[in-house]
Amino acid sequence: MNEQDASVTRPTANPLEGAVPAVPLDGDAAGAGPTGPVPSGDAVGPMDAAGAPALPADSGPGADMTLLGWPLPDPVAQAVDMVVGGGPVVLILVSLSVVAVAIVLLKLWQFRAARLGQTRVARDALRLYTTGRASEAIALAGRCRNPVAQALARAIRGQSRGLPEARVREEVLRTGAEALHTLRSWFRALEVIGSLAPLLGLFGTVLGMIEAFRQLEAAGNQVNPAVLSGGIWEALLTTAVGLAVAIPVVALLNWMERRVDQVAHDMDTIVTRVFTDDLSHDAFDGPHGDTIAPHQEPSHDGSRRLAALGA
Repeated sequence: MNEQDASVTRPTANPLEGAVPAVPLDGDAAGAGPTGPVPSGDAVGPMDAAGAPALPADSGPGADMTLLGWPLPDPVAQAVDMVVGGGPVVLILVSLSVVAVAIVLLKLWQFRAARLGQTRVARDALRLYTTGRASEAIALAGRCRNPVAQALARAIRGQSRGLPEARVREEVLRTGAEALHTLRSWFRALEVIGSLAPLLGLFGTVLGMIEAFRQLEAAGNQVNPAVLSGGIWEALLTTAVGLAVAIPVVALLNWMERRVDQVAHDMDTIVTRVFTDDLSHDAFDGPHGDTIAPHQEPSHDGSRRLAALGA
């Protein structure tokens, strides 16, 4: 009888004894583990198949673009993706755009250092010279770094020294042409970039279309429209980048050429007044019946102007 009781009570005791340490009975035991407290369900986050916390989606390699450990903004990351997806042609266009930006910044600094907008100084100096105040005109024009004012100062200085008019004209022509040549430097490089960028973009488009149709042929009967559309997208990207590089370069080049042409025109107009008489007034405007600038002599070389400075 004792053996039967033992056999009856033994199965009921074993499940209880095995279940007590495995199943926690209170709230404190539910939050405790063998190594300490375990975070609640919200703090643990998603779990993988093995039961370990899953890594965030952005922690994978290449998920978020970083620069020296700092994540890039979304527009910058998208631009980098487009450059990489466009292939070597887009990389060449980006390099050309960097060169163009460097040249434009250099030319803007050069124009600012040359004081191209200060043409009023040259006109004031010319007014002083026509009223017989040559020394003041030379001092005023010589202090300005504007090419027109510098050429005017040389012309007045040569006339004041009594040098032959032909020699003075040649010197002014030489220095003016040199100044204009310096202002026009690097224009040819911008012109090449502006004309070459669209052609490179078209070349990249042709290469991309060839690659897209090659993949379409390789697919055979199992044609996937995504393959063709993706290839066309990458092909048209090169044309868009080429136009984006060429349009601002051509616009800025035309603006800078216009500024230099205006300087050449002002130099021709203002400096020539040193060697000619002002015929907009009567011949005897002075109080004693003399001309406004009695020290000037009529020029018999009126056909030889300084228009060559703008060439």
